[in-house]
Amino acid sequence: MNKFYYDLHIHSCLSPCGDNDSTPSSIVGMGKLNGLDIMALTDHNSTKNCPAFFEAAKEYSVTAVAGMELTTAEDIHMVCLFESLEGAMEFDKEIEKRRILIPNRAEIFGDQLIMDVDDNIIGREEDLLINATTLSLEEAVPLCESFLGVCYPAHIDRESNGIVAVLGSLPIEPRFSFAELHDRERKAEFIESTYLDDNSFIVSSDAHNLWDIKERTDYFTLDGKSHDEIRRSLFEFLRGAR
Repeated sequence: MNKFYYDLHIHSCLSPCGDNDSTPSSIVGMGKLNGLDIMALTDHNSTKNCPAFFEAAKEYSVTAVAGMELTTAEDIHMVCLFESLEGAMEFDKEIEKRRILIPNRAEIFGDQLIMDVDDNIIGREEDLLINATTLSLEEAVPLCESFLGVCYPAHIDRESNGIVAVLGSLPIEPRFSFAELHDRERKAEFIESTYLDDNSFIVSSDAHNLWDIKERTDYFTLDGKSHDEIRRSLFEFLRGAR
């Protein structure tokens, strides 16, 4: 068992609120400089930059996780992580069916750039990605799991799109083994006010700029040497605690 330092909530230039310099390759390069071992790309309601992210992670010897920050019909942000890139891309196709399509206004919301591993723009998402989908919270969890994913509430310590702020409390159903914090100093507050315990929190950056990506502060203790083994061990941990 070894310590693997992580950041499991990072946005690329595909997210309209993400900086255009946050290309998949640049994100992995910054994470490597910061000493991270595991990184997840979680753009708003899309996984289309995950293929380039996986290619870049191989070059930098970082364990990549494909993900998405899903916005439910209740306007709650959920971190969805997938054991395989293929599962993430299939989930993306399902979410496409549940998006409410509003043309993006790049001059207001920002560009939504799809990149290759060499930082070339290979496409643009023409419809806004940050608005709510038609997928309810109750539906989101089993749908994510059907593609070998795990799903947990994002930044529960924030007013904007946090599950506690939106619903008033952490619901009993669906029941979550994990929730994300942005500020680890607020852990005790949420242990007292929810059913979560000290081991239930994943602290990630929600980085929208390269300089916001985490350094070596939080880690998982996992088995494995190859990236596939480490990723498998991570998902066994995330599922086993449920």
